[in-house]
Amino acid sequence: MSRAPLFNSPLMLGFEQFERTLDRISKAASDGYPPYNVEQTGENRLRITLAVAGFTPEDLSVRIEDQQLVIRGKQSEEGDRLFLHRGIAARQFQRSFVLAEGIEVVDATLDNGLLHIDLLQPIVEPGVKNITIRSAKGSGPKTIESGE
Repeated sequence: MSRAPLFNSPLMLGFEQFERTLDRISKAASDGYPPYNVEQTGENRLRITLAVAGFTPEDLSVRIEDQQLVIRGKQSEEGDRLFLHRGIAARQFQRSFVLAEGIEVVDATLDNGLLHIDLLQPIVEPGVKNITIRSAKGSGPKTIESGE
């Protein structure tokens, strides 16, 4: 079953990439492991915290790939251990977060089984741009003015 595009209005121009990103997010959101929090820690600061008990810094990778923050975890196998009961899963994971334009990852720390990733969100100044209208018959001005 195909769904109708979210941004099919003629008033919404250039949002095709955004719609593809939303599709990717909805597919990735179905897996709940590892659990995570997203919190605002300052006016323009965010923190993502993932519960990754049992993982070492060497078992984890944090990368930015194509405007996405991608966190991967894979525990190294310890071959000479004999488990009588194994209730703690050593499973690998990948968790992705789509980043808005300009968001920077400033720090990643592992503390007591929690991976904290700190982000800096730039303050966006709204701007106004005046577009000069020229006559199709004449050769009017062709300048574009910027101002607030």
